[in-house]
Formats: sequence, C-alpha cells, structure tokens
Amino acid sequence: MSKPVVAIVGRPNVGKSTLFNVLAGDKISIVKDTPGVTRDRIYADVSWLDNDFTLIDTGGIEPDSGDIILSQMREQAQIAIDTADVIIFITDVHQGLVDSDSKVADMLRRSGKPVVLAVNKVDSIQKYMMDVYEFYNLGIGEPFAISAANRQGLGDMLDEVVKHFPEDAGEDEDSDIPKIAIVGKPNVGKSSLVNKLLGEDRVIVSDIAGTTRDAVDTKVTWNEKDYIFIDTAGLRRKAKVKEEIERFSVIRTVTAVERADVVVVMIDAAEGVTEQDAKIAGIAHEKGKGVIIAVNKWDAIEKNDKTIYKHTNRIREVLSFMPYAEIVFISAKTGLRISRMFETLDAVIENQTMRIQTGVLNEILAEAVAMQQPPSDRGRRLKIFYMTQVAVKPPTFVIFVNDKELMHFSYTRYLENKIRDAFDFGGTPLKFIVRERGEKE
Repeated sequence: MSKPVVAIVGRPNVGKSTLFNVLAGDKISIVKDTPGVTRDRIYADVSWLDNDFTLIDTGGIEPDSGDIILSQMREQAQIAIDTADVIIFITDVHQGLVDSDSKVADMLRRSGKPVVLAVNKVDSIQKYMMDVYEFYNLGIGEPFAISAANRQGLGDMLDEVVKHFPEDAGEDEDSDIPKIAIVGKPNVGKSSLVNKLLGEDRVIVSDIAGTTRDAVDTKVTWNEKDYIFIDTAGLRRKAKVKEEIERFSVIRTVTAVERADVVVVMIDAAEGVTEQDAKIAGIAHEKGKGVIIAVNKWDAIEKNDKTIYKHTNRIREVLSFMPYAEIVFISAKTGLRISRMFETLDAVIENQTMRIQTGVLNEILAEAVAMQQPPSDRGRRLKIFYMTQVAVKPPTFVIFVNDKELMHFSYTRYLENKIRDAFDFGGTPLKFIVRERGEKE
C-alpha cells in the first residue's frame, strides 16, 4: 500500500506553511505574514520514527465573511477529509479560539477521520498553557502545544499522528494487480476513459470542469489481464479562483500518483500540452512512476501527415525533463487506440520491474567508459569501479566511484542513455545513486 497521507488544515496565518516547511525539512512553501500567500509546491515526503508519509498543506481556510467564503472554507476542509488518513488541525494560541475554528472542528469530527489538534505559536509553555486548554472546547481531543517556528513540541504531535496510521500501511491487498492513475487537468476526459473501459457510466461525466468528487478505484479486465484504474477527482463545483482549482487538482494528483505503478497523464489534443500539464507530469516524475502521455480527443482535431509529429515534438519540448515518457494518441469517447494504450501500459509495467544482472551492467559500463572518458577536475580523474541494480519501481542503480564530487550529472545522463540503448526502459525513469567505494551500502 502507498504511504499514508497527512493533511494540514487551518485558517490563514496560523502557521500551516511554517509547520509544513519544518516537517519537510526545506523551505518549500512561501511564508509571509499576509494571509493566503501559500503557493508553489504543497506536498512533501516526510519520515518520523521509521514511518514514511506524504504531507499536504491544504492552504488557508478563509473565515472572514459571507457565504461564498464559507463555501470555500468547507470545500478546502472537505478536500483534506477526503484525501487524508490523518488530519493535523492547526490553530493559533495568540488569536485564541475563534468561531471558524469551531465550524471546521465540527466538519472534521463528523468525518470520522483521525484529527490531531495542534495549537501553534506557543513559544512559552508557562505563559500560554492556560490558553492552550481553551482548545479542549473544540471537542476533538487533546490540544498539542507547539511552536512551528521554534520547532518546539513537534515530537509529541508527530507521535500522535503516526499512532493513527492504518495498520496495513505497508501491505497491499491487490499487490499483484498493476495500479494505473489517470491524471490531468479538469475536463480532459479522465472519467470518460474509465467509463469507456467499463462500458458503463460509473463515473459522473459532465462538461463542467471538475465534476468528479472522489478518487475512484475501478477494476478493469482487458485481454484477460486485470488492472486497477485510479480516476483522480476534481472539484464538486466550479471554483472562481483558478489557483484553488490547481491546488485541489494537485492534492488529488499527489495522493493518486503515490498509490500508482504507472501514471497516465491525459492531455487535451485541441488545447495541446500546457504548463499545468507539465506540473502534473512532474509529480509522477518526482515520485519515480512509469509515465504514459495520453493525448485525448484525437478524433476531434483536423489532421494531416505532419500533425502527429508536431504534437509529439511539442510534448517533448514542454516535458523535456521526462524524455522517457511514452506517448499515445487516443479518444476516450470513441475508443480509438485504447488497445494501443494497453500494449504501452504492459510494456511500461514490465520496464518498471526489469532487473539487469550486475555482470551485464558492467559490460555496458566498461564499453561506455572506453567510448567516453569520465570527467576530471584539477588533474584528478573520476574512476568508476562498478555498477549494480538495487531496486525496481523505478529501476535504481548504485555506481561506485573514487570521488563523488567528480561525478558530473552530464556523465550520469550519458551512462543512463547507454543503459537505455541496451534495454530501452521506455516509460520509466531510472534512478542513480553515486557512492564512494567503502561507503556503507
């Protein structure tokens, strides 16, 4: 099973991004005193006491006024409820218990999901502890006094978080069945594809972007092989703010990609590949998943003998960070080239789990080194002793050298290309770890 998902929920300016950055070990979110400035990446892989999980910063729940704001607040809290295994509900000891905290607490309590209540900005236990006790009134359990900025109290809070992880977090009831996540912008035809494969309208399809609410797992049998398709959801209703649509689609995408073996990134043929497509594909790339770019609605555009090359070149240009990705042109509506997509899926699944014997790898390595000498710096030349494969999904290789500092990324890429020349590995990224001989494996 995939890593558990932990979502951070709370009002703007209570310190969600600060907590997120501290736990992620890096300044990933932008932090400012102005409410609502969280942008950019909102997820990170975190480890606590041998428990690995994916942390998601859900953005601010804006309590300031009217019904529109209240609906957005509900929408954001609902996203966290739907996608998370555990929710960290963060409040602010300086502002005290406010009405909107109680409203969110009501939603979280009704959800049945485990909630860990964190009262932030407690720089002094002696000074603020009586104020922390006030948060017992929310009725969602013991409040944990923390200071994200000063890294205080986080251990106790995280101990409580990991207690709530599912017992089967390391297992998978359908481990033999490949899981395929279908991701992409709202309204590119993700649900239409699942419906076509099933031959029934199981997932609601509408022209309104984001009518799928929950991520839906669907078992599909094709040519006597089983697959589980994960259809990533959009919003329940249209949001006026573009950023919020992007934020929610990223949250959904991260959780689906985490569980998948192969990711199908759907692109609208009429619109072409966009920056948001690149962001979504980038999530799959970072997570080391197999990737297929499915250009949907291919039946709806005018074509000549150069159309397919033009689209392919444009995709390669925008998604230049993942040249290994396979590209298929399909129509979810008519079923055009769906069989070709499954052939590609099978090939990518095989490549993700391919293992190469150490002897064969080192023959390729010796030939590569003979053709192009390793780089040198100030008279000291890189020596590569040997290479071995240590993992699959994605295929991961360790290269043992005399000095890691001399191993330039361009030479690693050169070795990757040599391995791909010999074994293809289409549709899957390759991961390389450089170690100095004598370093612990």
